[in-house]
Amino acid sequence: MVDDFNDFYDPALKRANVARHLGDGRFRLVEADIRDAAALAGVFADAEFDCVVHLAARAGVRPSLSEPLLYVETNVTGTLHLLELARSQRVRQFVFGSSSSVYGVNAKVPFSEEDPIRQPISPYAATKAAGEHLCHTYAHLYGVRCVALRFFTVYGARQRPDLAIHKFARLISAGKPIPVFGDGTTRRDYTYVDDIIAGVRAAIDYDASAYEAVNLGESRTVELRELIALLERELGREAVIDRQPPQPGDVPQTFADISKARHLLGYDPQTQIEEGIRRFVRWFNSTQKDER
Repeated sequence: MVDDFNDFYDPALKRANVARHLGDGRFRLVEADIRDAAALAGVFADAEFDCVVHLAARAGVRPSLSEPLLYVETNVTGTLHLLELARSQRVRQFVFGSSSSVYGVNAKVPFSEEDPIRQPISPYAATKAAGEHLCHTYAHLYGVRCVALRFFTVYGARQRPDLAIHKFARLISAGKPIPVFGDGTTRRDYTYVDDIIAGVRAAIDYDASAYEAVNLGESRTVELRELIALLERELGREAVIDRQPPQPGDVPQTFADISKARHLLGYDPQTQIEEGIRRFVRWFNSTQKDER
């Protein structure tokens, strides 16, 4: 595992998430930045890899609006560094963590992998689309089999603290207002982390065509208002709403067509939003007890 433990959010949380694996002889942690080609070359020089699972990125639509250069350097140049090493070291498989944001404001629902991705509306989305194009190029030219997985709003235990479900849970529990951008009717295809892991694991073993882009979602949309109501129910507290104007870069809805994932990867998501929020809140409450 390669991670730079940057300060996008508290690095101590990231270190805590991997701490229990450090004693496992099958696990190796390398602290490096994917923008550092020399550091990555050192990682590849020390071991042989059958597959690279590339989940490293500067994440988040809204932060990318203020730091587009950082997002390009990390998400595009960093991806190119890894693809170059995969090519030179003859790695057979490259799994790329992409995003539903590549679809932009897509009027056609559900979103299909056949839909064009030529109109991203944030720097983050543009970098993910660029990463997909690089993967396609390396699959076509150099025979690196690439699977680009378009994740749809992943949530669950250990979710980033800046994302809506985690942020809302923290604020509701503290009796503080939650910022709601727009009228609460935006819709997302929330995907529980266990289902995403199953999809990533299947992509590691995929061995058919040289390149595929594949949606990983639950294939169900949930309004923001409904999400807040589910959190209120599980937390046992009412949310205080702080209305904010819609944010640049945010899309009105995401909705995954997962028929391709079912066919190619045997993907079969099991966790509906009601159960997923219940599991998340159970984990969230356990962290609050630990802090107390």
